[in-house]
This record gives sequence, structure tokens and C-alpha cells, in this order.
Amino acid sequence: MNSRDLLREPVWRAEELGRPIPDSVHAVSVALPRWRDVVGYEEKSPEVMALVTSGYPRFVIHPLVQELAGHIGGGKPCLPFPSANAAAMCADFVRKHGNTDAQVIARDGVHGVVTTDAGALALKAFWQHTGLIISTRQAEAILAGRGDNADAAEARRSLRRQLAGFYDCAEDDVFLAPTGMTAQLAALRAVMQRSPGLPTAQLGFPYVDTLKLQQKFGHGATLLHDLDTIADDLHALIHSRSLAACFGEIPGNPLLGSADLSRIQPLLREHRVPLVADDVVATPFNVDLSRHADLIATSLTKYIVGTGDAMGGALICNPRSPLHRELKPIVRDQHEELLWGEDAALFDAQARSFPDRMKRHNVNGLLIAERLRAHPAVEKVWYPKWEFSEAYEAVRRPDGGFGSLITFLPKNAETTSPQIYDNMAVCKGPSLGTVFTLACPFTLLAHYTELDWAESCGVSRYLIRISVGLEDPEELWRRLDSALRSVS
Repeated sequence: MNSRDLLREPVWRAEELGRPIPDSVHAVSVALPRWRDVVGYEEKSPEVMALVTSGYPRFVIHPLVQELAGHIGGGKPCLPFPSANAAAMCADFVRKHGNTDAQVIARDGVHGVVTTDAGALALKAFWQHTGLIISTRQAEAILAGRGDNADAAEARRSLRRQLAGFYDCAEDDVFLAPTGMTAQLAALRAVMQRSPGLPTAQLGFPYVDTLKLQQKFGHGATLLHDLDTIADDLHALIHSRSLAACFGEIPGNPLLGSADLSRIQPLLREHRVPLVADDVVATPFNVDLSRHADLIATSLTKYIVGTGDAMGGALICNPRSPLHRELKPIVRDQHEELLWGEDAALFDAQARSFPDRMKRHNVNGLLIAERLRAHPAVEKVWYPKWEFSEAYEAVRRPDGGFGSLITFLPKNAETTSPQIYDNMAVCKGPSLGTVFTLACPFTLLAHYTELDWAESCGVSRYLIRISVGLEDPEELWRRLDSALRSVS
């Protein structure tokens, strides 16, 4: 158990820069308590990077993983991967995009990719975009000379059973993955095999790596970011070229609007184009995508585990899809069981409390969203209850809510956003879905090298995103209100 109760004692002060959130060797977030810390992190400022020794595992290579890589690479750029196939895919990517040599080396029961300095960026890009990573628990076990747990297979089976219950599908329709991005990759590889050489489309402004994955590992991707015109835009696109699939988040991150699937789905069905849906923000507790999606890619790292100290994902083959008989065999034949047993056991244990936790997240999220919307210091709030609400309502379960992810823009944001963020007495760092509230300047973290492009899509660089936790909501609001009043 962690000694610090993050619901009551958040990591938010300037002197706590670089602390893992939560206080665990396996934490997936890291404290970036000031706006300038986020800028320093993105610009790789020596002062900031000296303190940020861990972070979101796809973006910051964890010390345990670095140690394991050092054993394999002998000082050369190297990363370990969870299978020979994953390592081979990475080596091919590095050779192609790094224009240099890359070799797969097996050592200590793990496969590493070793390259030159010229290939280091491509090596890291593969790790980040695909999520085909070695978890910190797996690295820890390998370094200690341990294999997977004896009950790992049963933990994975039990987790699949629970997820099958959430998605109302068979256990063998659930395919586990080491990260949510790997679930997206599995979907992309499946639709590419079904429709070789064809591009994809992204419906709505996406989480950054969802689009990057299609661009770098697919055959090109068209972004249809305007949800107001998306059905017409897709109609024009689909009549001008064939598509392997459409990818879409319900709702999107960070603007929390949803594409109107009731208008889009008939068009996709007519042309037999699969829809790969991402329900990470809403979760299967709140939305039912089974009438629309063919594949559902989700992250277990967020609300399912809730504790912020494990990475995992799952791809669901929707049994109600008319393409189920085509897609499932492809997914099954390509699948490798790469979710580490210790991580699976944690997900399995935490998934049991997920529905009850999600009810509380919904209540707290709605209260905070409504309070922010009424606050005189706030220009705009994005939340599924108000952003393209009819599209969200069409897939919301009868007992489902609107989730706990909120994005807001303060008034006079260029001046006030940094000050408000710095004064927010909540944990501040990447990720979402934790039982403790977690905030970040999302656009800076996700799109720092493309801020003008993001703003051309309606995503301000001054946005603040809040993943509302399970704190007492009145106490949480007092903390947020105090930060907002600091600029009045």
C-alpha cells in the first residue's frame, strides 16, 4: 500500500516535480506541477529531465527497462520487446525509417532490438506509437531471474471473462494486449490484412498516437476532425476512395465530442468498411457501441485498473458486427498473448470494483463539470453531456453517465491558464482514469511540436484537462475554485 493518500494529499507543489504518481516503481504518471515544468519536459530541459526519471511508459523509458536494455545492447541504442515477432517488427521499422541497421538479439529470455545512434529515434518511435513494450513488472522479473507467475494463464482467463461481461461478448472475443495502443495496432493490422494497401480515416480529432499509428504503420490516414460535418465529409471521402477502416473515439480526447454513429454507420455498412471504436474515455460502463463498432480497442491502464500503476489493453471483436466472421479469425491468427501475468492479475483484481468506481466517477465528474461551466473565470467547458450530446446519448447505456474527463479553457487563457494550473491542488501529470484526480495542460503534452496544427483543429494550446477522481467532490471543488479565484 502507498503511504500517501493521493485523494487527500495530492502531488501538486513545485518542489515535487518528477515524483512518480502514485508512489510506486510501476507508476504510469509523473508530477509536472507547474506549466513551465510541462514546457521544460517537452523541450527536454536539463533541469526538468534531471528530475523526471520515469513517466508514462510509452514516452519515458523506465529505469528498469533501461537496465534490461543495457544488458542486451551493451551500450548501443536498444529496447527490449515482449516477443520475437514484436522485436522483428521493430527492427524492420528502424531499418526503414532510421535508414540504418537494426538487429534482434535474444538474451535472458527476452528479445531486444539493437541499432546505431542514427536509428535511436526510430526505435523510440516504434516503442511509443505501437505500445509493444515490456512492462515494468516484466522487466523487474527478468532482471531478478524470474519467469511469469504460475497462475498467469488463469489471471488472463479471468480478466477476459470479466471484460467479456462488460462488453456482452464471448470470452474468446477478447484479445489482451500489453497497452491500449497495441490493441489499436492489432485492429489496424487486422483491417490491413483484410484490405491490403488501402488507407484509413480518423473520425474526429484524435488522441495523438491513434492518428500517428495509422500514418506510420498503415497506408495513410485522412483526418476528418470537424464533427459538425463529419457524416458529409465521410460520404465524400468514401465515394472518392476505398478505405480499410475508420477509427473513432467515443467520445474524443480532449474535446469530448462524439461522431454521430447513427448517421455514419449505415454508410460504413453499405461499403463494408469496419469501424474501430475507442471507448477509453467513456468506458463500457457508460456506453454500448455494439450496434455500431466492428472492433473496440480499449486501454486497461485507465479506469479499469484505476490505480495508475499498470499498463494493458484489449481488443474486442464485436459479435453483433456483420464483419465478425471475417475479422475475428484475422485478429485471432495475428494475436500473441503478451500481457504479463503480474499485470493481468492486477487488472483482474481491480476490474471487480470497476463498475462501482465508475458510478462514483460519473457523479463526481458531472458535479465538477457543472461547477466549472458556471464559474466566472471559465470561458468554455468540454464534457460529453454538452459536446455533440445527441451523438453521445445515442450510445449511452440506460444507467450510464458522462464520465469524469473534463477539459476547460479559462478566460484570458494565455495569461491565466498557467497560473490556474500552477495553483491547482490536485495531482498533475499525464494519463487519466485514476481514482485520484489528475490534471494536465493536454495540448502541450500531446501536441507540443504541432501546436499551430492542433489550434487549426480547434484545440487551444491553453486547455486544461481534468480526470476527476473519487475524492469528496465538495473538497475537490474547493481546491479547484481556489485555483480559479487566484486569477480574479
